[in-house]
Amino acid sequence: MQHQGRLLLFVLLALVLAATPVLAGVSHKDFIEGPISSGPEATQKCLECHEDVVVSFMKTSHWNWSLEQEVNGKVVKRGKRNALNNYCTSVASNETSCARCHAGYGMTNADTFDYTDKTKVDCLVCHDNTGTYAKATSGGGIPKEDVNLLYVAQNVGKPMRENCGSCHFFGGGGDAVKHGDLDSSMFYPEKSVDVHMAADSNDFTCQTCHITEDHQIPGNSIGVSPGGMTEVNCADCHDAAPHQETRLNAHADAVSCQTCHIPYYSKEKPTKVWWDWSTAGNKERKVIKDQFGKATYVVKKGDMKYAKMIVPEYAWYEDGKNLAYVRGAKFDPSQVLIMAGPTATKADKQAKISPFKVMRGKQIYDKNNKTLIAAHLVGDDGYWKTLDWNQAATIGMKAAGLPYSGEYDFVETQMHWRLNHQISPKNEALGCLDCHGDKGRLDWKGLGYSGDPMRNPEWSRK
Repeated sequence: MQHQGRLLLFVLLALVLAATPVLAGVSHKDFIEGPISSGPEATQKCLECHEDVVVSFMKTSHWNWSLEQEVNGKVVKRGKRNALNNYCTSVASNETSCARCHAGYGMTNADTFDYTDKTKVDCLVCHDNTGTYAKATSGGGIPKEDVNLLYVAQNVGKPMRENCGSCHFFGGGGDAVKHGDLDSSMFYPEKSVDVHMAADSNDFTCQTCHITEDHQIPGNSIGVSPGGMTEVNCADCHDAAPHQETRLNAHADAVSCQTCHIPYYSKEKPTKVWWDWSTAGNKERKVIKDQFGKATYVVKKGDMKYAKMIVPEYAWYEDGKNLAYVRGAKFDPSQVLIMAGPTATKADKQAKISPFKVMRGKQIYDKNNKTLIAAHLVGDDGYWKTLDWNQAATIGMKAAGLPYSGEYDFVETQMHWRLNHQISPKNEALGCLDCHGDKGRLDWKGLGYSGDPMRNPEWSRK
């Protein structure tokens, strides 16, 4: 009953917010006059006073969808525009849908999009303070037709959780689907969900930790930026030795703060943990929903699994020491393909045991070239309409600039997603026996130890 009451409260709050949007702290009604009939027209108004700001934004990965970094021993430009994942596979040929989460207007091809055109920068998606701005479903990033662009442009301000969350909470096709530690529960979380963002504890904004300068927002995911630096650390705010017990402080040499303080993820919203594309296309199968109300089979997507209150998986992590699949790279399809994951070990002095969501599934690959396929999914000629894998592969690989042999199959893949959010209160953090007990959650041998280091003379990394 308590949970139902809280859910009802959230529904009522959402209805109130929808009816009475929160206006910006700084009104622009005296600076911006209408009419405004398109996104670029709104940006043109912003440019009259903020051209230098727009120029600085155009240097960021949120705009370029690319970051120069070292990946698998080579310096490359990598980002959302050319990375693959084991959700919807690839941006290539799917930009009309994917670009809903690009801070720009009219992206129909990520490689040929004009990244030098200032008027294509979408200022409103990050600075709308009315709660009424939204992107069209298949418009390459253009606003929905019913958005009052003048009203939004006149009521802009610093980004709110709603701005960041509109993309980062709903990545992968829905609420909580992709990250596991970022979902709609983070808009107004209980303290037990996230002690930093809960209103009755710290009430942080996203920028409290992701301190932004010249629109450069620190923080990267392994899948997109395996060679990137985190640039956001607990010690930025907390003492490096915050515990009264010296033994706990000693753990900080080899254990990340997140390991103990994120005992579970996806606390309120179930996240996707398995996606098998190989079973898609069977029109005879019925849609069955799980205990969370999620469909476990969809004709156009295949079999899927969701989970909630999940114990993380653990691995050694160090900034920049990660592997990631590079578009067009050959692999051995008889083995599970690790598309993104940490490569650090116990021997790396800066590495720490860290928590991860591991996404698993099966996805399409070129049987002869032994490369992953960028599948074309959206539009009238996309797989979600045609259920034709060969056509989806032909169109997608052409858009990605890669050869396709005409024969496909499916391979099992894995991706690691770092967990940094949904920090529990200190009294809900892991205790000693959670890791070191007879049923401890850590795979010590998998981490490079001969056994539990508390039972062996291995407390150091020797």
